[in-house]
Amino acid sequence: MNAVLIAVIVMLVLALLRVHVVVALFLGALTGGLLAGMGLDGTMLAFQDGLGGGAKIALSYALLGAFAMGVASAGLPHLLANFLVKRLGNQDGELNKAAVATTKWILVLGLIAMAVMSQNLIPVHIAFIPLLVPPLLTVMNKLRLDRRLITCCLTFGLVTTYFFVPVGFGSIYLNDILLFNISEAGLDTRDLSIMPIMAIPAVGMLVGLLIAIFFTYRKPRDYADTPISDDAPDSQEISPYRVTISVIAIIATFAVQVIMQALDFEADGLLVGSLIGLGILLISGTVNWRQADDVFSQGMKMMALIGFIMITAQGFASVMTATGEVETLVDATAEIFGEHQFWAAGGMLLVGLVVTLGIGSSFSTLPIISVIYVPLCMSLGFSPAATVAIIGTAGALGDAGSPASDSTLGPTAGLNADGQHDHIRDSVIPTFLHFNIPLLVAGWTAALVL
Repeated sequence: MNAVLIAVIVMLVLALLRVHVVVALFLGALTGGLLAGMGLDGTMLAFQDGLGGGAKIALSYALLGAFAMGVASAGLPHLLANFLVKRLGNQDGELNKAAVATTKWILVLGLIAMAVMSQNLIPVHIAFIPLLVPPLLTVMNKLRLDRRLITCCLTFGLVTTYFFVPVGFGSIYLNDILLFNISEAGLDTRDLSIMPIMAIPAVGMLVGLLIAIFFTYRKPRDYADTPISDDAPDSQEISPYRVTISVIAIIATFAVQVIMQALDFEADGLLVGSLIGLGILLISGTVNWRQADDVFSQGMKMMALIGFIMITAQGFASVMTATGEVETLVDATAEIFGEHQFWAAGGMLLVGLVVTLGIGSSFSTLPIISVIYVPLCMSLGFSPAATVAIIGTAGALGDAGSPASDSTLGPTAGLNADGQHDHIRDSVIPTFLHFNIPLLVAGWTAALVL
């Protein structure tokens, strides 16, 4: 049996059995390393070597969590929540049915738009979720919105945008990683237009979202109106000054990231931007110095779990790479399906799904599979466009639905602020079913028609 495949299965089964994701990733990596003959010492060394890759991301998310809590304590997200709550009621305090329908669509479409913009126009990735979502939980409760629907909306915007729109994070995925690695593997991609190629897989994601909105999660679901956090610091009195400074801090944080990306700085824009945003909130007095420690500690605590999971996922990925059995898995797939393009395309997509489910990052999956898939696709007679579609889709498959992916961890961080949204049952399983199945079908179709 292939060590990578067994490792991913062990990790997923443990996660489904409610074993903590960090522990599930560690035990999965240990299983894969031992089965590959690396021994305990070799497996642990490979795991440790990979941990450093996630440290920078973890620190950036922790600081962004602190910044988000600082803005929240100044009252800006609560101002938005209060506005939406007022829209829902009439003079008797009862819910207005027309207002409920309108507010529901404003909320759903607004969060999708924010998720899309977080990949390009305002490149903060998942950092906006703990800033905006927790104060809106009261509104969602009044609307009786199923939070699994919101998870699907957020994940759709986070994932579909980067593998379809070549701007921001999409430029990194499509140009800097996908096309670059395919070219390095020996296939000329200079005359290819990437958006029409990836449009078919993007349609698959859209189909999954529409199914979630109009069928699976259209029925109301009740949640208790519980506090967001028992030890969260109290919000300061909302004032025009604090709200204005909060807006300035948010704009400055976003602007720093855009500028650093445009100027090709090697320093992490998320890290620098969050530090500048925190500085503005402190120097202006928007966050009271006496409450600063509690505010920032709570914010870091909110995002730290994501950081620890992503650090562990890097260790898992390092062990999987060290086993050398990703190539073995692909070779076995090629031998099974031979020269049949139809089955070979499906096999390559499934291998990509397995790898990304384990690693939790499509950006990390592409360099691993590209060097193997390009010569395989060329030998099977796939066109350059079909090859790009197969590899691009294989990388994205599993990002939605992986327990270690920030595309599922981010929504959980916001929607579970009051302890009523389970990561596996309410984020991982819904996004896996609604996005990986239609994305697999769409990617398979693209491989055969392009």
